[in-house]
Amino acid sequence: MIQTHTKKEKIKQLLYILVPILVTQLALFSMNFFDTTMSGHYSPIDLAGVAIGSSLWTPIFTGLSGILLAITPLVSHLIGAKRRKDVPFQVIQGVYLSVAIAIGVIALGSIVLNPLLDSMKLEAAVEKVAHDYLVALSFGIIPLFVYQVLRSFIDALGKTRVTMLIALTSLPINLLFNYLLIYGKFGFPELGGIGAGYATAITYWIVTSIAIWIIISRESFSTYHVFSRIYPLALKAWKEILIIGVPIGLAIFFETSIFAAVTLLMSTFNTETIASHQSALNFASFLYMIPLSISMGLTIVVGFEVGAKRYEDAKAYSWIGVVMAVGMAFVCGIILVFLRSEIASIYTTDAAVLKLTSHFLLYALFFQLSDAIQAPVQGALRGYKDVNITFIMSLVSYWVVGLPLGYFLANFTDWGAFGYWIGLISGLAVGAIFLSSRLVFIQKRKFTNQNG
Repeated sequence: MIQTHTKKEKIKQLLYILVPILVTQLALFSMNFFDTTMSGHYSPIDLAGVAIGSSLWTPIFTGLSGILLAITPLVSHLIGAKRRKDVPFQVIQGVYLSVAIAIGVIALGSIVLNPLLDSMKLEAAVEKVAHDYLVALSFGIIPLFVYQVLRSFIDALGKTRVTMLIALTSLPINLLFNYLLIYGKFGFPELGGIGAGYATAITYWIVTSIAIWIIISRESFSTYHVFSRIYPLALKAWKEILIIGVPIGLAIFFETSIFAAVTLLMSTFNTETIASHQSALNFASFLYMIPLSISMGLTIVVGFEVGAKRYEDAKAYSWIGVVMAVGMAFVCGIILVFLRSEIASIYTTDAAVLKLTSHFLLYALFFQLSDAIQAPVQGALRGYKDVNITFIMSLVSYWVVGLPLGYFLANFTDWGAFGYWIGLISGLAVGAIFLSSRLVFIQKRKFTNQNG
């Protein structure tokens, strides 16, 4: 990355970093997307099972991997402050921490998975698919978490095109194994939705192996000598990562877990309603990759400018990102309005599920504007290393406002299952307002301290 002086230069640099991140996010999310859609074309039961499994796994993964996102601002600050020699130690400690977190997830999952699924009172066939899908996926958890650290390091250097190429390489591999293991082609076992879990786990191992090879062999990264020596485990470094990472992870967890909570509450509805809700939510999450990618790009550029104490440049980047995200939200909204039936047909050919999914997608439209504000603002705040208030705001807006309102509308009005979506939209809107206020406050404080 380089220092920029004009708005045009900032837009150009942000786009240079952002576009590969977006392609990467879409490619990585496509693994979950194709797990769901390919399972849906196998059978509605497999669609519901994989959707339930994904909805339980996503908040856990995003929340815990959010802790590892701390590597991005930490490395960005080190680069901005010209402390390159401290980078490899920071990255390796992140790898150690990622392995510890992954092992903890596997151990805890072995204890709570069966009781959790039993409590949902699903149809027996749906519960079996959900359980076995998650067990299959668990074989790829360790490399997946390690990859989050390596990717954060690569992105923090502004080399986002590298992670884009890794993701684009992994996507056809995931599709191939999905095809082989879901449908039982070319002598492979026909596992249905469960096969999607094994296919994704295999892909995670390949992705991580490619990332390690690139960091060792490519000159842009090999000069940091990340894997050139064995560093001792340093709890002080873990603490530094956790101080920044835990609030990031909690903020992400509070946001994503509310969707899992809604899925749990919706388990009282029939299989068609669950499958339709999850299909529409899956596509809404797919569109969310746009503001999320802008958020990740802002963390890098804002962190770089804050590390160099160029606070006016950091402020300019922040609001350029928000404007970009809002503009894209309007484009996505138009797509949802006019093409919702075609989008629903991607997930299923079942007439009842198709009709319900089209209805749910109308509500997904309103997710876009709130996400377009709150996601970039969160990314900018992470660049400032301001993360504690963010997770408190997330807790309040999603769990104090969004979920209770959704439960009331779903159970005590005629909205039914759609009431949960109205509650989610309301929570996202409250979060967007709170986080924007916090960003304005931080920017004013930085400016005052610099000129005081």
